[in-house]
Amino acid sequence: MYYRRSRHIGGTFFFTVNLADRRQSLLTENIEQLRAAFRRVKRQHPYHIDAIVVLPDHIHAVWALPEGDTGYPMRWRLIKTYFFRGLPKNERISASRNRQRERGIWQRRNWEHLIQDEIDYQNHLDYIHFNPVKHGYVDSCNEWLYSSFHRYVRIGALSPDWGRDFTADSGTSFGE
Repeated sequence: MYYRRSRHIGGTFFFTVNLADRRQSLLTENIEQLRAAFRRVKRQHPYHIDAIVVLPDHIHAVWALPEGDTGYPMRWRLIKTYFFRGLPKNERISASRNRQRERGIWQRRNWEHLIQDEIDYQNHLDYIHFNPVKHGYVDSCNEWLYSSFHRYVRIGALSPDWGRDFTADSGTSFGE
């Protein structure tokens, strides 16, 4: 089956990348290894991370690719590969993954969305920053360590108490 990906050149994209076993918390338990994978790929194949949140079992991010570049699938493949190389091989591996010589850490598919305009961009940034609260990991965005939220606070784009009054059904754009 052919999986069709957007090939918009030099675009800005929202991504969701999940662990295969969503009960695991490999991403936060191995955050330094994950950060090293991101840094390595950015050195090899530059791109800009506009926003990111790392939760125990999934990542949401907004990336801006360089003009003329469509290579986000390759970047994600490398990040995933560099991350799992340092992990012990104790995950459950399906027969199909075993035939393909794949590890069983990541879901095979990512969700990507080409950002359409400034409203779409802002909605996705808000979604990313509010996500740890939405999932019940913390009561305030400021409490979650693995988020670009803190960078936005440092530069004055968000206040430390941003999102405190939001709820999943408050009419914001945070629903899935």
